[in-house]
Amino acid sequence: MKIQAKHNYYVYILTNKAKTVLYVGVTNDLKQRLSFHNNPEPFSKAFTAKYKVKYLIYYEHYSNIETAIDRENQIKKYRREKKEALINKFNPTWRFLNDEV
Repeated sequence: MKIQAKHNYYVYILTNKAKTVLYVGVTNDLKQRLSFHNNPEPFSKAFTAKYKVKYLIYYEHYSNIETAIDRENQIKKYRREKKEALINKFNPTWRFLNDEV
């Protein structure tokens, strides 16, 4: 009998302090990715660095990377209103969840 290792993948949504920008991403280490977003390379031209998008407001957990990537791509295609509905169901007050992961 073959034992399969448990894998962790996360689809997540970040915002800026004013909650005006939304960023959707996927990672296998949510805590490490948040650290990266909160400490971008100096002079970074990355979208998240440029718009100071570093506050976690939504995430989903998956054990299969293909499923997580498919979900990320699905959410990225959503209009803002649909993304907001997703966030509101999961995190109605849009509190920053960075310290909870």
